[in-house]
Amino acid sequence: MTNLALTDDLFFVRAGLDRGRVESRVNEALKGADDGELFLEYSQSEALSYDDGRLKSASFDTTQGFGLRSIAGEAAGYAHASELSEEAIARAAETVKAVHAGRGGSMAMAPTGTNRGLYTDANPLAQVDFETKVKLLAEIDAYARAKDPRVRQVMASLSGVWQAVQIIRADGVRVADVRPLVRINITVMVGEGDRMETGSHGTGGRTSYQAYLDPASWQAGVDEALRQALVNLESVAAPAGEMPVVLGPGWPGILLHEAIGHGLEGDFNRKKTSAFAGLLGQRIAAPGVTVVDDGTIADRRGSLTIDDEGTPSQSTTLIEDGILVGFMQDRQNARLMGMKPTGNGRRESFAHIPMPRMTNTCMLSGKQDPAEILRSVKKGLYAVNFGGGQVDITSGKFVFTCTEAYKIEDGKIGPAVKGATLIGNGPDVLTKVSMIGNDMQLDPGIGTCGKEGQGVPVGVGQPTLKIEALTVGGTGE
Repeated sequence: MTNLALTDDLFFVRAGLDRGRVESRVNEALKGADDGELFLEYSQSEALSYDDGRLKSASFDTTQGFGLRSIAGEAAGYAHASELSEEAIARAAETVKAVHAGRGGSMAMAPTGTNRGLYTDANPLAQVDFETKVKLLAEIDAYARAKDPRVRQVMASLSGVWQAVQIIRADGVRVADVRPLVRINITVMVGEGDRMETGSHGTGGRTSYQAYLDPASWQAGVDEALRQALVNLESVAAPAGEMPVVLGPGWPGILLHEAIGHGLEGDFNRKKTSAFAGLLGQRIAAPGVTVVDDGTIADRRGSLTIDDEGTPSQSTTLIEDGILVGFMQDRQNARLMGMKPTGNGRRESFAHIPMPRMTNTCMLSGKQDPAEILRSVKKGLYAVNFGGGQVDITSGKFVFTCTEAYKIEDGKIGPAVKGATLIGNGPDVLTKVSMIGNDMQLDPGIGTCGKEGQGVPVGVGQPTLKIEALTVGGTGE
């Protein structure tokens, strides 16, 4: 069954909507608007949490609803409801008409269609029974506790979403997508004497649970979480001051995502609130720095066959060899800036208006051997994993907490450190990248990005990087 046929069954058979009348309502509601769409959504989600040797919580939720949007210039009218009925859509239509009342806008052309599929349309929640999921979490707990006598607590969780969407435009064009998303997280706490430390590992993507039922997969996750916890158990206080910092490959790309990526979204640049506004075509990073946002990587957490406006996702080059060459765009901001949409119009759900958002944002590999990069540092910090952070989009200033980091001493990895924070400015950091490794990796599939109260799944990636000077916050020497 195609995505369009599957969503037709959900919305026009099971929910009882009359397709012809709904299309007529959309056409009437958006007459005179510059752009807009009806976004229909049906979603199932579940979450299981295992803690302290028992199932702590289990939830299952089904949601459905619609969002109707009308765009007139820089303004947008949006109405949504969890009631899937023609009456509710009619009420929403009266609301959004106000934004383009008295205008004679010409509806923008529909996005180009695609026959590409980046992930399965199968519902992961229905493929594995509840008992098997609980058994998996119990096995994770038992395996972790048997690995090391210092293990004090184990927390494991499993979550999944199956989302089906259909987008209907005033010109009659309809597109649909069916999106699976699963994730598994493992946290291990260890203790020795009075000291307690934790380590964690997560993985996921737009796939089924089957890959994570394989003992080789989840045991590797436990081993990694335990390794991090034991490393932290031996850690010393982080040094403080300005120093060279080497970022590891993969998940440390979250610093790139936050400190740089948001500033390359179209809305911030159109409104000139980004630190990169007005710099298109100019050098903003060191030579060799190339950054792309790629929503087309199969099965990845941040990937989308189509975005939430119906535009096929693509790989968009943002920075090429240090030069700013593009932004991530939704339809509205692209039109207002005289650019093309890039498939980055995303929303958390039918209850949210779409906006430019990242998908999988990565810095591409360079030519240096990672070992060579480490050897080039006499005294500095090697940051391997990150926790939370804060970024000011306008200034580019950021603060990030390292969850796994090491001293670099005479070109070699030294003792693990605790409490390290990285403090800097995104645009400034780009110019201080002096060495780029040949080992680009994607993160394991755990990212969620927040913007204006909306959270969406994303991916990040990067190779090993050397930043010549960055302020490190710590309490040691």
